[in-house]
Parts: sequence; C-alpha cells; structure tokens
Amino acid sequence: MTDKPHRPSKNSKRPHGGRGKPAPRRPGLPPEGPILLYGLHTVEAAFNNPDRKRLKLFATENALNRLTERGVRVDVPVENLPPRALDKMVTKDAVHQGMILEADPLPAYGVEALSGARLVLALDQVTDPHNVGAILRSAVALDADAVVTTERHAPEEGSVLAKSASGALDMIKHVRVKNMARFIAEMGDEGFFRVALDSDGEAALEDTPFTDKTVLVLGSEGKGVRHGVREACDTLARLDMPGKLRSLNVSNAAVLALYVARMKMDL
Repeated sequence: MTDKPHRPSKNSKRPHGGRGKPAPRRPGLPPEGPILLYGLHTVEAAFNNPDRKRLKLFATENALNRLTERGVRVDVPVENLPPRALDKMVTKDAVHQGMILEADPLPAYGVEALSGARLVLALDQVTDPHNVGAILRSAVALDADAVVTTERHAPEEGSVLAKSASGALDMIKHVRVKNMARFIAEMGDEGFFRVALDSDGEAALEDTPFTDKTVLVLGSEGKGVRHGVREACDTLARLDMPGKLRSLNVSNAAVLALYVARMKMDL
C-alpha cells in the first residue's frame, strides 16, 4: 500500500483521463492505451463485464468496502490511496467517489455483435460524449440491443463517456461503423425497418408502423440525420412536442423514441 498517486512507467502510455498529454488515438476506434474509469456505477459495471480487461484499482478503504458490500469481486491489484491522491489522477471536478479503475478499452464491436438484435439505436455523427453517454444509459434502461455510432465524428471511449453513461458502457454493445448510410442499407437487407427521426417527418413516431426488428436513427443537434442516411431509411418520423419548443436535446429525443418504439413493437 502507498499514498503516492499512480504514475505510469516510462515505457507505458499515460491512461486517458489523466493530466498531461494523452496517448495517441486512432480516430473513432478504442484508445490505444489504458483508460481510467471512475465512479461507483461505472467501476461496478466494469467489474461485472466479462469483455472488460481490468488492470488495477485505485481506491480509498471506504470505496473498496462499498464495492465489496455490493457483491463486486475485485480481481485486480488494489492500491489504497487517499481522496487527494485520487483527485490528481483525473481531471478537475471529476466525481470519482473514491475509486478509479485502470482498464483496457472495450473491443471494437462490429456488426456481427448485432446477431439476434431487435431494437437498435443508430447515432449519425453525435459527437458530444455527455450526450452519447446519456443515450447509452437510456438504451440500457429501455432494453435496446445495441447503440451504433460512426468511427469518425463520434466520441472515443474514455473517462467522460464512461462516467456520463454511469455504467451503461459496459452493459450494452457499442458498435462502430465506417459508413452509417451503408450500415443502414445493410440493416434493411437483414429485415430491419429503418426509421430516422426528423422534424419534417411524414408522421409522428407514435403513428409510424413498426416491425419486430427496428433501427432508430438520430442525428446530431443542428444538422440532424444526414441526407444520405435519411435516404437509406424506410421512413422519416417526427416527435411532436406540445410546448413552445419544437425540438429536444438528442439524448432526450433518444429516450422518448426508444420508449415509443418499445410500446409499438411490444417487446
């Protein structure tokens, strides 16, 4: 045990989320070096995910006790640190709740991870990690099978995305594709009904017919779903708002769309 903050060796890449220059990244793909996951729900989910390779846990005694009380099997070396030392490992104002897990990023799931899926949420160039994290959390809560993003113009896996997802990153398949329009077209070949949310949609989402296999497509705030992606979909649908504001933040639109889809598909 030691009270010294964690410092990577000279031959290792610095974990993403710490201070200083981050390790090089491949655009849109998982980071090349370890990442730091922090917060109770995020760390707990990482320990419960068989696909997550865990390396080391840095935690206070109280935080370690909380994990144990929740039935988490800590299967990595543990370094006991005081809160101030943990503060130095992450960005300012990061709420680590006394625990930081150093881990490898998740595998880069491809379309093969969608075998047997019925409800898939596709995000066309949604770049804000806070929004994508919130969407992942909603997708888990509403029992979607996967969330799909593009390799480029989408957030990498990292501390901010993981914390915003509050554990959901390790509870749902996050699939990355090179070309969203091509992916949507291929999903049609696999028997999926493809619905893009658009304020100028032909009908309200609740009035849109669904099949037992559906892909919901949401675009970035401002631009929305790109033209080529819309063209690959079967229909455009809108979310009608009764108030003075016509549109919602993309994370709020996602949870409403998933809820309507589940009711229509009777999942």
